[in-house]
Amino acid sequence: MATDTDTETFDGFGQVSRTVGTVFRYGLLAATLFGIVVLGILLVYVANDAIQPLTADPGWHLTFFLTLVVPSVAVGSYLYYRNTAALKTGLAVVGLFLVSLMFAAGASLVFVDIVPPLVWFAYVLGIAVPSALVVAVVRYDHRLPFLARIGLTLGLFYLSLFGLTGPVGEFLGLPQVVPGLVTVIQTLPFVPTDWMMLALTLGVGVAVAVGSHFASENGRRTGLAAGVLALLGVVAGAFVGPALGFTPVPATVIAAMAVVPTGAFAGDVVVNRRHRREGLVLTAILLGGALLGAFVVELAGFAGPQSWVDWQFLTGAHSSSDASEAGFYPAIGGSIMLMVTVAVLSFPVGVGAAVYLEEYAPDNRFTRIIDVNISNLAGVPSVVYGLLGLGVFVTYLNQPAGTLFVAGAALGLLILPIVIISSREAIRSVPDEMRQASYGMGATRWQTVRNVVLPRAFPGILTGTILALGRAIGETAPLLMVGVPTVLYSLPGELSDKVTAMPMQVYAWSSLFAGDDFYTKAVPAGVVVLVVILLAMNSAAIVLRNRYDS
Repeated sequence: MATDTDTETFDGFGQVSRTVGTVFRYGLLAATLFGIVVLGILLVYVANDAIQPLTADPGWHLTFFLTLVVPSVAVGSYLYYRNTAALKTGLAVVGLFLVSLMFAAGASLVFVDIVPPLVWFAYVLGIAVPSALVVAVVRYDHRLPFLARIGLTLGLFYLSLFGLTGPVGEFLGLPQVVPGLVTVIQTLPFVPTDWMMLALTLGVGVAVAVGSHFASENGRRTGLAAGVLALLGVVAGAFVGPALGFTPVPATVIAAMAVVPTGAFAGDVVVNRRHRREGLVLTAILLGGALLGAFVVELAGFAGPQSWVDWQFLTGAHSSSDASEAGFYPAIGGSIMLMVTVAVLSFPVGVGAAVYLEEYAPDNRFTRIIDVNISNLAGVPSVVYGLLGLGVFVTYLNQPAGTLFVAGAALGLLILPIVIISSREAIRSVPDEMRQASYGMGATRWQTVRNVVLPRAFPGILTGTILALGRAIGETAPLLMVGVPTVLYSLPGELSDKVTAMPMQVYAWSSLFAGDDFYTKAVPAGVVVLVVILLAMNSAAIVLRNRYDS
């Protein structure tokens, strides 16, 4: 029975005081707020050095205050008290556009300077054609044995990607008899233009995704119309982009990865989420206010902040003589290629290990030892993984130091225990009743894992992997150990090429080129870019988690 006294006595616990619990709770709150405030002050200090907002003309500040801040606060306050769901939707549309725009810019960098669109187009078709053939054969003969399916799949993919006899024949000293589909496509005398190949690959994928969503919500006709509009929007990007200062290739990528998905999300709100339509007014004010403010300050001639994070900084290469000409482009591109390599190396191995340990491995002493070691490896300092990469890949396997493969493999080892642990937690969160129901329907263990466990656990697996990649992108010690250069002036074209990364470039500016401008301007600018990319990756993980937990 509840009482009004501050202390009570219970058998086995002695005297229990509510005061202690209250003090403990507010102590934790104070510690949390203190940490957040200190971190915020540090980030504001760094951002001020990098962006220098106070160097702008007073008219610049007044213009954006009137066109962006005042209308946004007014509409946001109205929605906060009247329709909170609409407020969240309006902010979500803006956030989706900004984050997807950042990822689209990274993908544009890849297609412009690293992977030619023709190579991308060839490999997409080289994977799509055998996939379609396998699906057609399986649908034609449902009773095809499992081993026959595996053999057919591997054979078709091998022929499509490598031809006959391919790498195996080269290893055995056999001549190449038939070229693979990928090689045939790349040697065709007539191929579509670069932006057309990107529109056919990225645009079709986006159109299918958009059309499938609207078809499930509003029927096939609406889904077909939405898919066609999405594809036309991607194609239109190649024509609208040059008018805005972009070449057709990055314009197509930005349209496919940022503009069309954001427009589809807003269209879904208009058609299917009518009670949240008001939030799109806030979206229009935020985006329109920013554009209007930029137009007014350009027309009036107001000088903006003398920011070090400008277009030249994001697209230029390093300069060892003048900090004002120092660029971050090779480091940004190197980090993107490193993250792709790390994901390819660590994701399949980590998820496979998690599936085996959770679904197949027996509970014995050996597996318990493996569990303990995986948990311990997740807490090992990152420099140890750099030494491991140096010993295994450089010394033992005789790979050149500082290459994309060696650096990616070292970072892959770093996040592999994290991927395994997060994947196991996601798999463990799948209710056991779902497995038993699958077994009760006559499914095998593999069918249960493939059709029940993995689809349910995949959002958690993907979230954990993105957070692990967020840790890897900011690591410096492993890269130093495997000999990654601190400064490069170009992007890697192959796995055997040298690569650098954003943390290495910032380290170089703060140590090797530690002049006043480098240390107080270029370093904060690099840190701001790195933190923004980390926040974008973490926000993607949060959105995925909230989307599939709701």
